[in-house]
Amino acid sequence: MNKQIKRKKAVCVMSGGMDSTLGAYMMQNDNYEIIALHFNYDQRTQTKELECFHAICTALNTSNKYVLDLDFFKQLGASALTDKTIEVPTRGIEKGVPVTYVPFRNGIFLSMAAAIAEKEGAEVICIGVVEEDSSGYPDCRESYIKSMQQSINLGTKDETNIEIKMPLVHLKKSQIVQKALELHVPLELTWSCYKNEESACGICDSCRLRLNGFKLAGVKDPIIYE
Repeated sequence: MNKQIKRKKAVCVMSGGMDSTLGAYMMQNDNYEIIALHFNYDQRTQTKELECFHAICTALNTSNKYVLDLDFFKQLGASALTDKTIEVPTRGIEKGVPVTYVPFRNGIFLSMAAAIAEKEGAEVICIGVVEEDSSGYPDCRESYIKSMQQSINLGTKDETNIEIKMPLVHLKKSQIVQKALELHVPLELTWSCYKNEESACGICDSCRLRLNGFKLAGVKDPIIYE
């Protein structure tokens, strides 16, 4: 009698956006069982992102999912995504760390993902950070994510050994679009806009990066813009 091979598990941090969705599909393509993880942190487009997350989980056929509420980010403020007194920039991508950076967000997300991974016996955490073509967030750097992996393994049980995969970290947005199309990722279910929840604004940093990626890839973005 053949023994059933136990599938490896991957905790995928999923915002509802294009990058993290592709990351989850890449993990599934590599035969990982997906544990989907989403955070509500009082971001401007929280309702839309959560809606997208659930739709993407349905498309992935994954029922093992976590939705965690982090309301302290609103109290913290200091970001245009969580403080509505700070305007989301719409004049194009500027040099330096933009006001849409949420202080240490990925560090907090990865710490919570590590707790879930240890509980679930997952070997991998997948996060869709993009270093070369991102908006200049310091917590999207490969060196930082690698240091978090080391810290997570130092702070968990001896038998716990977690790898943080960041399969998109060196890709351009156009390459992300092309890879998503190859894997039949439902890009129409994803959301990138920092400002709106009905129709994407098309002028915030995130929309600009997304639209340019589709343009360079030579395909039309399937979501609706103002």
